[in-house]
Amino acid sequence: FEKVTFRRPKEAANFSSKAIQAVVFEVEDRDSIGGSAYGGQRAVCCTADLAKLGVCLEGEVIYRPSTENPNWPKVFGISFNGDDEVATLRSRSIKITKTGMYNLYFIHCDVNLKDLTVEGKTIWKNPNGYLPGRMAPLMNFYGFMSLAFVILGIFWFSQYARFWREIFPLQNCITLVITLGMLEMALWYFDYAEFNESGIRPVGITMWAVSFGTIKRTVSWIIILMVSMGYGVVRPTLGGLTSKVIMLGATFFLASEVLEVVENVGAVSDLSGKARLFLVLPVAILDAFFILWIFTSLSATLNKLQARRMTVKLDIYRKFTNALAVAVIVSVGWICYELYFKLNDVYNEQWQSAWIIPAFWQVLSFSLLCVICVLWAPSQNSMRYAYSDEANEGFDKDDTTLTLIKPSPTPMKDFKSAAEARSVQGHNGAWNGDLEEDKTV
Repeated sequence: FEKVTFRRPKEAANFSSKAIQAVVFEVEDRDSIGGSAYGGQRAVCCTADLAKLGVCLEGEVIYRPSTENPNWPKVFGISFNGDDEVATLRSRSIKITKTGMYNLYFIHCDVNLKDLTVEGKTIWKNPNGYLPGRMAPLMNFYGFMSLAFVILGIFWFSQYARFWREIFPLQNCITLVITLGMLEMALWYFDYAEFNESGIRPVGITMWAVSFGTIKRTVSWIIILMVSMGYGVVRPTLGGLTSKVIMLGATFFLASEVLEVVENVGAVSDLSGKARLFLVLPVAILDAFFILWIFTSLSATLNKLQARRMTVKLDIYRKFTNALAVAVIVSVGWICYELYFKLNDVYNEQWQSAWIIPAFWQVLSFSLLCVICVLWAPSQNSMRYAYSDEANEGFDKDDTTLTLIKPSPTPMKDFKSAAEARSVQGHNGAWNGDLEEDKTV
C-alpha cells in the first residue's frame, strides 16, 4: 500500500469518525467476512445486536479467522480525528504465501462518511512478475503463437517467392492476413512482457496490438466473404457488391476497435456486465451477418460450379465449405461453454484456466487460416484455381441476362451462306465465339 489517502467533504469534517478498514482475503475465505445475529440477513458491519453478543465491536467489519491460516484475512484501518479532512493509511506490505485469487475491500461503517473518496496506489506482484495470475499464461501463449505464425509465414512466403509468376489476387490477400497476424502476436507478447516487467501496462504497444488484431479480423472476414462469392477464383470483380462489402467491413472494424480498446487499453479487470453487453452486442450481430452472407454466397457459388462442371474448383470450394462449417459449429459450442464458465465462476475461483477463453479464439482463427493456406497455396498449378476469362465462366454477369431465341424457318441455302459468312468473320476475329454460342443454344 502506497500513499492511500481518504478525503471527506469540509462540511462533514467536524467529528472523529469510526475506522475505515482495509480487508484483504482469499476468495475461498469469503464466507468469513460478515455475519448475522440470529440467522437473519447477513451484514458486513457489526450491528448493536452482534456487539451485545460479544462477537465484534459495533461499527467495525465482521470477520472470522481462516480455518487454514489464523492470520488471515488481513484487516487494518485508519480514522479521521477531530476536524481532519484527510486521513492517510501508512505504507505497508503484505506477504502472501498461498497461491489464490485475493480481493481487497475498503469498508467503513460510519453513515457520516457517505461522501468519502479514496486515492492512492496498491501494488500486487507475483513471484514471476507483475502480471495478474489469470493473465500470466497469456504471455507464453502469445510467444508460442508468434512462433506458429513465423513457421506458417516461412512456408507461405517460400512458396510465394518460388511461384511468384503464378500468383493471383486471392493469394495476395492471404499474404496480408499472415503478415498482420505475425505483427499482432508479436505485439501482444511484448505488451504482456512489458506489463510483467514494469507493472504498468504500455498503452502504446497495447494500442498497436489491438489495432493490428482488429484490422486482421476485419480483413479476414472480408477475404472469406469475397472467396465465398468467388472473387479471384470464378469471378474477376465483386461488381455492385463491392460498396456493401466495404461498408460492412468498416462498421465491423469500428465496433471491434471500440470494444478491444475499452477492454484492454489501461484496464486489467473485465467490464461490468451491462457495459460489456452494450459493446459486445454490435460485434456479435455483425459476426452473425458475416456468417449468414458467407454461407449464402457459398451455396450460390457451389451450385454454379457444379452446373458448369468445374470439378477442380468445385473440390476446393467443398473443402473450404466443410472447414467453415466445422469452425462455426466449434465456435457455437465454445460460446456455450464460455457462458457456462462465466456463470459458474462469479468469484473468479477458476482464474488459473480463465486464459483459455481468449486463447481459444486465436487458435481457431489460426487453424482456419492454415486450412485456407493449404487450399490456395502458391504452386505451379495455381492458375487452375484462379479466374480465367472463358466463355463458360460468366460469374460476373447476372444469369438473368441469358435469353432464349425462338428459331424462325430459314431456307437451307440462306442458312449455309450465313454459316459461311460467320466462318469468314471468325477468321477476322470479329465474331469470335458465336459458333460456340449457337451450339449452346
